[in-house]
Amino acid sequence: MQKIKTLIFDFGDVFINLDKQGAMQHALDLFNLETFEVDMIGINELYEVGKITTSEFITFYKSKFPHISDIELIKAWNCIIKDFPEHRLAFIKNLALHKEYKLILLSNTNDMHIDYVKETVPFFEEFKSCFDAFYLSQQIHFRKPNKDIFDFVLNENKLNANECLFIDDTKENTATADQMGFHTWNIDETTEDVVTLFETKKELF
Repeated sequence: MQKIKTLIFDFGDVFINLDKQGAMQHALDLFNLETFEVDMIGINELYEVGKITTSEFITFYKSKFPHISDIELIKAWNCIIKDFPEHRLAFIKNLALHKEYKLILLSNTNDMHIDYVKETVPFFEEFKSCFDAFYLSQQIHFRKPNKDIFDFVLNENKLNANECLFIDDTKENTATADQMGFHTWNIDETTEDVVTLFETKKELF
């Protein structure tokens, strides 16, 4: 069997804990909506791939919901982000120390979320320094689950998909990677922890 040479990790709900459902409900309550509207989903995706600035993003929401303050919007947007357990930092630091695998982070995120993480996670730069490549969607202008983001990572790092293990909590993301020949772990953040990687996926190592 082909040996795994590269580990590609998602960030949210792999290393840092998120509250996706709680944050979504908080936003819907704030906007007094049952579901997100099509234009809101579209603007969120544009922001996630760096096609609009934070200022433009906030302006859009202010135009739709003029009664909501900037501070309320920013707080609602960032309330998805929870804690970053330090045992996961220790795990990636140990991997980086041994240099047995190329380590890549590949995250759908945005400037506000990353700024908030930098403010609230004192070891963020230490975490980032563990990776050989650190790809944030708003910086590379691609997002998962689209095939082009995986092509980008393969081409930039001269990788073969069948020598890579991609770890992500979102099924759509691992499904694309599966189709492209990556090994994948669609991690269930409610019952699994990335630090058990070598036990959980031991058949690959």
